[in-house]
Amino acid sequence: MKIAGELVTETLEYDGGRQVTVYVPHEPPQAIVFAGDGQLISQWGRYLEAAADVPPTMIVGAHRTSNADEMVRIHEYSPPFDPERFAAHEKFFVEDVRRWVRSRFSVELPAKRTAVCGVSASGELSLAIGLRHPDIYGTVFSASPGGGYRPPAEMPRSLPLTYLVAGTLEPFFLENATRWADALRNAGADVEMRERIASHDDVMWREEFPLMVAWAFGR
Repeated sequence: MKIAGELVTETLEYDGGRQVTVYVPHEPPQAIVFAGDGQLISQWGRYLEAAADVPPTMIVGAHRTSNADEMVRIHEYSPPFDPERFAAHEKFFVEDVRRWVRSRFSVELPAKRTAVCGVSASGELSLAIGLRHPDIYGTVFSASPGGGYRPPAEMPRSLPLTYLVAGTLEPFFLENATRWADALRNAGADVEMRERIASHDDVMWREEFPLMVAWAFGR
């Protein structure tokens, strides 16, 4: 599927050099999604173009670590395992990437038009970043979040809108998503929780992505 927008990849100075890929819509963006596992999610702009009720949306995808050890990725994305490594990546994601987007593309939108997105381990990242920075990211998109990061005993007073999705064929991740949906609703957050007949794969995630964007920004 060809895209009308443009994909731009540059390397930023983090962890010896970390790539960020941006999907730039062909019209001025009315919404922006910052994503972990950005080498995957940044490619989904083509699916936004095909959706009728989605505004022009920029996707800023910070790539995962190039280290083949999956635990390194998890330690960057999930706060409980290695708080120091998580904090370093959080600074890169929240401060450095956003600063680069402002400088490179002259784009900065208010929190109500800004989301943070992730899948699997980066689904934990999106929840953690969203809860820590609701003044920046007004919406969280979390697909099949892992179970390392769980709802805190005391939720922040200000909570982002949250859209969760998981598959019935991935019970561990569905349980985690449901746990978060229940905790956020009980804390007064606006939550959309969807179950799909699917396993832990990016077909479900990319199909759900335009629905997430339409839910948050199309209304």
